[in-house]
Amino acid sequence: MSDVNKQNLAYFEARTMRELYTALDEWQRANGQRFLSLSIESDGGNYCCIALTNPAEVVITSADGHHHAAVNRFGLLAVTTD
Repeated sequence: MSDVNKQNLAYFEARTMRELYTALDEWQRANGQRFLSLSIESDGGNYCCIALTNPAEVVITSADGHHHAAVNRFGLLAVTTD
């Protein structure tokens, strides 16, 4: 599996909610990814956000863990057997 998408957390901080929204919007446009979830809290006078991003790859595994189908956003890549 590619090392390109091992991380799916992002952190944002801004003085206002509007600035935080702008940062999130710009990040999505620049990275071409969606957020799966956001947690926004006030911290020390700032708005802070921890975001979980949509992974580009998903590995589907059989119940016994020996058969894998690697899938990315473009479709099925390969089916392998351990």
